[in-house]
Amino acid sequence: MAQTHGFPRYMLLTQTCRAPQLVYLVFGKNTYHQEAVFSIASALAGMRESPDEQLAIQVFSDNPEPYRNLPVQVHVLDAATREAWNGPHGYHFRAKPVVLGQVLKQSSLALLIDTDTFFHASPMELFRRIQPGTLLCNAVGQRYGDNKANPLHRNLAGMLNERGLADDRMPLLNSGVIGLHQDDALLLEQTTALIDECFALAEGAYTLEEFCLSIAAYRTCQVRDCPDLIHHYWSRKALFRAKVQAWLRKHGHAPLRQQALDDTRLVTAQLPRPPAMRRLAYKCLTLAMPAAQRQFTLEILYGCYRHHNEFDRACAPAWWEKAKANSEKRLRRQLEPRQLERWLDQPWVRSILGHQRQAIVQHLAPRQTG
Repeated sequence: MAQTHGFPRYMLLTQTCRAPQLVYLVFGKNTYHQEAVFSIASALAGMRESPDEQLAIQVFSDNPEPYRNLPVQVHVLDAATREAWNGPHGYHFRAKPVVLGQVLKQSSLALLIDTDTFFHASPMELFRRIQPGTLLCNAVGQRYGDNKANPLHRNLAGMLNERGLADDRMPLLNSGVIGLHQDDALLLEQTTALIDECFALAEGAYTLEEFCLSIAAYRTCQVRDCPDLIHHYWSRKALFRAKVQAWLRKHGHAPLRQQALDDTRLVTAQLPRPPAMRRLAYKCLTLAMPAAQRQFTLEILYGCYRHHNEFDRACAPAWWEKAKANSEKRLRRQLEPRQLERWLDQPWVRSILGHQRQAIVQHLAPRQTG
C-alpha cells in the first residue's frame, strides 16, 4: 500500500470484498499513467463528499511507479498476462472486460473506468446506480442502424440480426465506464466471446469492445449512464491533457494534500476558450484572411487568451499545436516555418500577440528565431 500522508481511513484501500472496487487498467505511454493518476486524485477528492463510506481502488498496470503516492493496490501485469487477456487476435481493449471479470470474482460491486476521465462528484454516486440487472456505462450514443456504412454494421448486422442478438434499434454504449454487480458478470464473458468471434469482420474497428458490450447488454439488462458524474475527454484530448499535466507539475509529488485535491475541481470539463464576445472580435478581425490562415490565427489567439484559471492557461501550447496541425491537415502538407512566421506577422496579429509571438514561433518552429 502506498504512503497515505494522513489520508482519512475511509479512502484507504480495504481488503474486504464488501467495498466497491474502482478499477483502472493502465499500460503503455506515460501519458496514460498521468491521466490515471489525475483521475484517481479526482476520485479521492470526490470521496470527501462521502466521509462514512469506503472505496477500494485497484490499478492493473505495467508500471507501478506512478502510483506510489496514492492509496491504491497495484497489480503489475507481465507480458504473458497481457497477451492472454488480449486474446487470440491481440486486441488490447479485450482486456477491459477480462480484468473487470477478474475483480468481480472477489467483489460484489466493481467499476472499470478509463484513464481519460475525472470525477465531478463522489465515486459512490456512480456505484449507487449499479444494481443487479443493471449495466452502468459512460454514455448511451446513437442507434446501431444510424451509420450503416460502418464496418461493424456493414459486415455484422445480418449475422447479428439473424441470431437475434442485435438490430438497428440497439443503442451503442460508450465504455469509458463499465460498472456491474457480481450477479451480472456473465455479461463480460459474453462480451469477450463476441470480440473473438467478430474481430475478423470488424476491419480493425477501434470501438469493437464497446460494440460487443452493447450487444451483450441489449435486451438483457437495464443500462444507465453517468456523464453528469464523470467527464470522459475522449475528444479534444490534447487540451485536457494539458490541464492534467499542469496539475501534475504542481501536485504530482504530493497528490493527496488538501490543495492538490481542491485543485482537481479547477480542472474543469469546459474547453478553455475565450469568452463569446472576444471570440466574435477575433472572428471579425480575421474575416479578410484566406481560409487556412484565418482558422490558424483564430486558434493561435484562443491559446493566447489570459484565463483566470491557471489550468486553462496551461492549454496555450496545446492550442498552438492544434492550430498548426489543423492547418497542415487542410493544406495537405507541412506548414513551413517561414509561412508560419508570415502568418504571425500581420500588424494587428503582432499587436495582439505581443511578447507571446516569439514564444509561439519558438514552440512551433524551434529552429527559428522570429
